[in-house]
Amino acid sequence: MSDAPLAPPDSPSLAASEVARGICRLFARNDIWCLSEVPLRNGRRADLMGVDAKGLIVIVEIKVARSDLLGDAKWPDYLDYCDRFYWGLPPGLDRAPLETEAYRPATCGVIVADGYDAEILRPAALEPLAAARRKTQVEHLARVAMRRHTALLDPLAGAHDAQG
Repeated sequence: MSDAPLAPPDSPSLAASEVARGICRLFARNDIWCLSEVPLRNGRRADLMGVDAKGLIVIVEIKVARSDLLGDAKWPDYLDYCDRFYWGLPPGLDRAPLETEAYRPATCGVIVADGYDAEILRPAALEPLAAARRKTQVEHLARVAMRRHTALLDPLAGAHDAQG
């Protein structure tokens, strides 16, 4: 057991992890498999990034506070790395800002989730990546997943390698 203190029940980090878990459960039922905190080549980090059964890439940006949602100017940087983009929110968060043109409602989907499940309130539009970009992203995601899996099996394996 870790000596690190647990986050208080109302902390944003705990709420974000619950939203992520609910979305992962929804995605798993729909044959979309994802990882959390995936570094992208532009220096950003996707909260959730996954691949569906057709090889399409999905990114979910999780927001648990209105101030974080309104203050995030970097989210369009994710669109170059996925075929579908979703906002992931807890049930109580005001979704009205996501209906404004600044948040591209015709493109970006909305998922509401808690720690147990999730529901897609607005599907994300398919904005296909170029085949070469998708191939690169799927390979990157696979390598991140394999690196993490190996670290679970043997925390000392690849200790000298870069984190991912």
